[in-house]
Amino acid sequence: MSGFTKYNFHTHTYRCKHAGGTEREYIESAIKNNIKVLGFADHVPCPFKEKGRVSGIRMDMLTAPEYVETLRKLKEEYKEDIDIYIGFEAEYIPEFYPEQAEMCKSLGCDYMIMGQHFLSGEPGVMYTGAETRLTERMKAYVDSVLEGAATGHFMYIAHPDLIFFTGDEKVYRSHMRRLCEGLNKMDIPIEINNVGMSHNRNYPTPCFWEIAGQVGNKTVIGLDAHNVGDMENMEAYEKCMELVEKYNVNFLKEPEEVLPYMERTKNNIQRN
Repeated sequence: MSGFTKYNFHTHTYRCKHAGGTEREYIESAIKNNIKVLGFADHVPCPFKEKGRVSGIRMDMLTAPEYVETLRKLKEEYKEDIDIYIGFEAEYIPEFYPEQAEMCKSLGCDYMIMGQHFLSGEPGVMYTGAETRLTERMKAYVDSVLEGAATGHFMYIAHPDLIFFTGDEKVYRSHMRRLCEGLNKMDIPIEINNVGMSHNRNYPTPCFWEIAGQVGNKTVIGLDAHNVGDMENMEAYEKCMELVEKYNVNFLKEPEEVLPYMERTKNNIQRN
């Protein structure tokens, strides 16, 4: 796959209960396709307070150490072929986040990325990607992402255009410009999501990337792999690159451009 991404920091595992494939299969696929740096960021466990409450879309708290240990062993096994890093994709929900950040610190993880799928603890709450015309929900989404980004714990923001707002375009543009400008000021990259492109979801959203191009946000492409096929979808990747070119997006092409953000994140988590 000539021209395909050399890095991916957005890879899931079967532990999140809605992905398939083993870590080894993802790694072998990445090596085959000349990906030099592979990061696993499975959905962070949620420390629900209610006894017996579990999530159907993320690993359980007790599974996290095994996830990290499995990847550490594979990192050593494949060290001559690929660089592997271990992280989590997390929402910023103040009710749960301090415990999640502490878990990430205690396990010695390399990074976290923010994917704001919910604005409060699931299950039973509205998915951010569900269609809405509510201006207050648009505002709440941007507010929560900026608040989480300000912790300094997130390497980048995954699918920042996840919110599916179908109300007034002027409202969308105003809040998304506020988001892009806020993240740019904090020097936190944003992600064009390859699996969203491949599945024809509401994201990546051209209007958002027009704004990001104007603001100058540093940008990565995340494969968001939930199966091995997602690791190899060159067609979707080329469409993501078309957005980069059309809107003059500030794309971080090389792993060496992205890794300093991971190091900054790891240091911030370990300090706090």
